Amino acid sequence: MPPTDNPKRFPGEVDEAYPEVFTIKPPQPTEKKPGQLPQHMIDQFFNDGYVIVEKFFDCEKELEPCKKAIEQDVDKLANKLYKGGKIKQLYNEYGLRDRLIHIENEFPGANIILHKSATLAQAYRDLWTNERLINVVEQFIGPEISGNPVWNLRTKTPNNEATTVPWHQDSAYLDNRAYQILQPTAWIPLIDATEKNGCMRVVSGGHRTGKVALHQCCWGGTTYIMVDEAEMTKTLGVDMEKDVVLCPVPYGGMLLINNAIPHHSLPNLSDEIRWSLDLRWQKTGLPASYYDLQECVEFRSPTKPNLKIDWSQYDGVNRHDVAAKDMEDEQTEEVDADFDITIQGPWMRKWEIVHTNRHTDGLKEGMVYNKSH
Repeated sequence: MPPTDNPKRFPGEVDEAYPEVFTIKPPQPTEKKPGQLPQHMIDQFFNDGYVIVEKFFDCEKELEPCKKAIEQDVDKLANKLYKGGKIKQLYNEYGLRDRLIHIENEFPGANIILHKSATLAQAYRDLWTNERLINVVEQFIGPEISGNPVWNLRTKTPNNEATTVPWHQDSAYLDNRAYQILQPTAWIPLIDATEKNGCMRVVSGGHRTGKVALHQCCWGGTTYIMVDEAEMTKTLGVDMEKDVVLCPVPYGGMLLINNAIPHHSLPNLSDEIRWSLDLRWQKTGLPASYYDLQECVEFRSPTKPNLKIDWSQYDGVNRHDVAAKDMEDEQTEEVDADFDITIQGPWMRKWEIVHTNRHTDGLKEGMVYNKSH
């Protein structure tokens, strides 16, 4: 066979582009509904790839229950670590603002355990299916609406690499079917999100080519994938000097983004935890693009006025455990799952591994891609 100058490609690399998926609005609802955004905000979402809605939620009724659920999860974590001999006290004199900081100081990686073990509390379910919020989602994707299984509780403790997310496109974490599916995300902070405590930044217009840039794994000592600024400039046609936008969001507001816009979070330089939730939706009937590990849950359909949401796939099932199951090396040293501070996921086999760490060390042989793959 004659030699070739064409390098082998990583599974996440494709030539196809789908700009229309992320830039063309669907027919807008003719009926006025509570929560709907004004037309200029819908236009901004499709033109710029993001929009900040500063005052949307009833904090007392819709967000405070989420904070109570987090407090319960932190308490469960503290008791588990205490009973397991990992921490010497429960730190229950502290609250949501900083209890996890003290736990993390004594047992580094506690925030990762909480991120991995968070269950879909009723308060999160209520927020995900909030009627006013779903009315906004309908403006983006139409009336047939399902929840994408990738949701997250963000435990952003101060000065912590594990909670500082580098530049990426969300589709790069999913399987390649996501490249041609609009999956709107609501990023909902549970305190005022500021530059100091690590709010997000986006690259305005970075979705317009409809492409997914070349990503790499893993960033520093984390499990995150990352995309280089020069790569974004080349592939996505953005100007990193002009197009980067800081996105502070007050408590009660949200940042709405699509799954093709590059974004990242800044480090938390404050003395308190910046808690947030991110929730995703997509048109019913399209694949979740989560490597066939979990499927979407139908939330709304005009043809099913009495639809009862089936949450069964979330009952007693942890998404991170499901994602890691086929990735972990059975030959590696046995680790107590309750105290495992590593994360493995299928996105790690989509892109070149340029930096190894404790997370990649747990991957099965043959699942690490490098330049000689």
